[in-house]
Amino acid sequence: MNKRKMTFGVIVGTRGFFNPELAAAGRVEILEVLEKKGIDAVILDSSETPTGVIEGFEDGEKCAALFKANREIIDGIVVILPNFGDEIGIINSINMADLGVPVLVQASNDQNDKVDVLHRRDAFCGKISVCNNLYQYGIPFTNTTSHTCDIKSDEFSADLDRFAGVCRVVRGVKGARIGAIGARPAAFQTVRFSEKLMQKSGVTVVPVDLSEILYAAEALTDDDADVKAKIEKIHGYGKVQDHIKNEEVLKQARLSVVIDRFVAENKLDATAVQCWDSVQNNYGCATCLSMSMMGEIGVPSACEMDVAGALSMYILRLAAEDASGFLDWNNNFDYNRDICVCTHCSNYPASFMGGPLEIGQLDILGGTLGQEKCFGAIKGMVAPGEMTYLRVSSDDAKGTLKAYSGEGEFMKEEYGMDGGIAVCKVPNLNGVMEHICRNGYEHHVAMVRGNVGAIVEDALVRYLGWEFKAL
Repeated sequence: MNKRKMTFGVIVGTRGFFNPELAAAGRVEILEVLEKKGIDAVILDSSETPTGVIEGFEDGEKCAALFKANREIIDGIVVILPNFGDEIGIINSINMADLGVPVLVQASNDQNDKVDVLHRRDAFCGKISVCNNLYQYGIPFTNTTSHTCDIKSDEFSADLDRFAGVCRVVRGVKGARIGAIGARPAAFQTVRFSEKLMQKSGVTVVPVDLSEILYAAEALTDDDADVKAKIEKIHGYGKVQDHIKNEEVLKQARLSVVIDRFVAENKLDATAVQCWDSVQNNYGCATCLSMSMMGEIGVPSACEMDVAGALSMYILRLAAEDASGFLDWNNNFDYNRDICVCTHCSNYPASFMGGPLEIGQLDILGGTLGQEKCFGAIKGMVAPGEMTYLRVSSDDAKGTLKAYSGEGEFMKEEYGMDGGIAVCKVPNLNGVMEHICRNGYEHHVAMVRGNVGAIVEDALVRYLGWEFKAL
């Protein structure tokens, strides 16, 4: 999966009463830290201001002009306070640039043996003044874990990683394009959503009639170069069960190629697919494998034309820079109230599974429609490890997008059910289910490997302004 290279606008503040050499050293340190992380920096050249950093209105004007000129590439702004810092220079740098990107505010530690006039920082105090100005101007910001921290500390390194995730989510959501492939299945009223509420947050839905996709798939010839390449990728993606016929794989390959082309032509970030049950009846295969393979390369895909579910997957993909899965909250696990079973037919990406996978036929639909129409399901147990879950929904009655999120773990326990199975340990699971039921959420949920709940919460609450519940 391609990872987006990040670029931060950097403001290093100083104040005339304090030693400017502390700020100059902080400038060097933050650039070294960002370079080590592979993050580009947009920062005024040290020759542009009297102190080499930002102090006062004129310095703020220069910094804002530089940020404006780089508006298209700056993902977030990092404010560094090696000493007290000048609030006027800092706030005008941010306010006049008007980038609308996340802001991280850091302040450096004083050392007890270095608080004489030459070495004292007072950044502990100065940070309060900077944050006060951000509040006055209505500019949301992200704080470091501790009020003060060293620029080259592991703690600040982790803060930068978290902030980068927040920036990816905010930029990604504000310009997201989600493909709606087909109509919502009539039996799934639960996945209704509001395009207009999504558009208010910058999310564009691009619909296509399923008949166009199926017609294009039928029209592809067996010797099409893309079809041949896709067949080869399918066999390399997982173990195709022995009883599957070549014709079934060919159908899946043609469908995958057409969906891939639709995604590329429309520059889509995620898709939701009408996977139940028109494709099986009118074309002759499942969509799960096509969706799984898209998810593996960073274009998540949700079942049953659940567009809000696709957005949930995309947010987790941005936060974790990893493939996300789409599951049902499906079964209790015996009488353990903090463990449940999450399943789908499934369309889980290979790396989300985290272990060997088989590619076979849909179990439930295959039993009613015929197995020969249902090739393309991903089968296997999701491997153990930490996970984060998220569900976004449009609440038309309240006129807002809303979401809940939490963290848990995939467990090693076996479970005697077909399809893609994830045995999940979720703290206060009963409380989670109560929140879902009471607030009209869907039975679908997005999950990703790793703990990125803090990233999701900061992005959705602080910068996107959605109704949100951390569980």
